[in-house]
Amino acid sequence: MIPLTTHTDRDNLQAWFRSLQLDICEQLEMADGVGKFKEDTWERPGGGGGHTRLIEGQRIEKGGVNFSAVHGTLPQKIQDALQINAGDFLATGVSIVQHPHNPHVPIIHMNVRYFELSDGTYWFGGGIDLTPHYVRPADGRWFHEQLKAVCDRYDEGYYPRFKQWADDYFYVRHRKETRGVGGIFFDRMHAEDKTPIWQFVQEVGNAFAGIYTHFLTT
Repeated sequence: MIPLTTHTDRDNLQAWFRSLQLDICEQLEMADGVGKFKEDTWERPGGGGGHTRLIEGQRIEKGGVNFSAVHGTLPQKIQDALQINAGDFLATGVSIVQHPHNPHVPIIHMNVRYFELSDGTYWFGGGIDLTPHYVRPADGRWFHEQLKAVCDRYDEGYYPRFKQWADDYFYVRHRKETRGVGGIFFDRMHAEDKTPIWQFVQEVGNAFAGIYTHFLTT
């Protein structure tokens, strides 16, 4: 688990996300017992880059824990899609997907991210969701209890709001059902004071390894 920080400058945010990636990889390697992450470092032609880390082990069939920090001129199509008008941007964060060998262990996804524009506009986003092959109600309840505990430390309204957001976001329309057992999802979170939101995002990121190693090793 990476210590929380109150520093919200862009360099610190990027450094913290990179530390989160490395910490999660270390914990997943320990839980797997055999697999080791291999890293591919890449650069974005327009600015920035990242580190893609992949593992194939005895418990994790294939998993990715990826960090990126890209910047430069915001493409016009993205400005149009986001309905904004700003020249330069920074986007950084960690994204994860893990596929286990054991069909009784669920697939998991997580993303925590930060987006900033040259005009000072910024927001945080992210979430975690669980997709079991075989749904075990007790596992689903435990998973949501962990997420609720994180949310409640900051705002008791977060969990019901972000759970519903995840249910809506991951709804499979042609099957008329949600994907897996859901989780939490949030986006465009911002306030005059960045610190509380930033610390919430850090706690979501820190919760991942404990949650997934629980499923891998029990």
